[in-house]
Amino acid sequence: MSGVVPTAPEQPASEMENQIKSQDPRPDAVPDYNSHFVPGPPGPASFPPAGYQGGLPLGYYSPQHPSTFPMYQPTGRTQPIQYQPGKYPVPNQYVPVTWMPVPTPMPNCPPGLECLAQLDNIHVLQHFEPLEMVTDFETNNRYDVKNNSDQMVYIVSEDTDDFARNAYRTLRPFVLRVTDCMGREIMTMQRPYRCTCCCFCCPSARQELEVQCPPGVSIGYVAEHWNLCRAVYSIQNEKKENVMGVLGPCATYGCGSDSVFEITSLDGMFTLGDITRKWNGLLSAMADADHFDIHFPLDLDVKMKAMIFGACFLIDFMYFERSPTQNSGS
Repeated sequence: MSGVVPTAPEQPASEMENQIKSQDPRPDAVPDYNSHFVPGPPGPASFPPAGYQGGLPLGYYSPQHPSTFPMYQPTGRTQPIQYQPGKYPVPNQYVPVTWMPVPTPMPNCPPGLECLAQLDNIHVLQHFEPLEMVTDFETNNRYDVKNNSDQMVYIVSEDTDDFARNAYRTLRPFVLRVTDCMGREIMTMQRPYRCTCCCFCCPSARQELEVQCPPGVSIGYVAEHWNLCRAVYSIQNEKKENVMGVLGPCATYGCGSDSVFEITSLDGMFTLGDITRKWNGLLSAMADADHFDIHFPLDLDVKMKAMIFGACFLIDFMYFERSPTQNSGS
């Protein structure tokens, strides 16, 4: 018959209810089944391939974009750790570092000093150590050495045992290791222990610093001279022959002002440069977070630049290293 419309065969009511329950209007609906998938450990983080135009995930730092900095450090916490980059980074804080490009090797230049040969001034920034202020426990000093473009040139780390640091404080013998952008130790500075209990004019009581570049090869010494009013040093070559002089201010520890140590010619007639300890307000008075600016002629022999660089650290330990034991007793 033409007026009869064919219909589907009737199904039991139970099967129809199952079909209605299994239907889901969402196209992304997860199928209703029991999964036996067990998640494994996370894989290593990797950067996009070269030439990738997309952005990096949050929390990653791209070496191709040194002007950016991460907003947090993945430490397993639920809340991001935000910080404001400053001059003195907090210990264990991830701060992107931009290094000065390393020039090609130069004749008559010890390996590792090529960057120093192209500079006429550098900035030495000591790391701020909160542990020293809270506990009075002296820790190894650390310094960042930068150029005028705020690019890292060297990293200086003290290598001294805990007993010597806390027993002798500012008079402690130390070894300073200077490393470059590749992590190579390109310079070593050594200060032997000199007792100051005897007469100050005695040669055995005068402080001295030896600079080696490369490590094990001495290029000169920084020797203290006795003076009644001010700090006086001589910069010597590897044969301990005087080459230049360093003349400090009458009031070495300048409260509220910079302390300038002039680099002079051997006869004292000409000023060749200076080592200036910058005044950083309350931070300079209460903590070991010194900031030094070092100026020298651009065409000065690179070994003598390294010697002026070494004189900065002997001055820092002798006059600006905070000694809690001495302060509490005064």
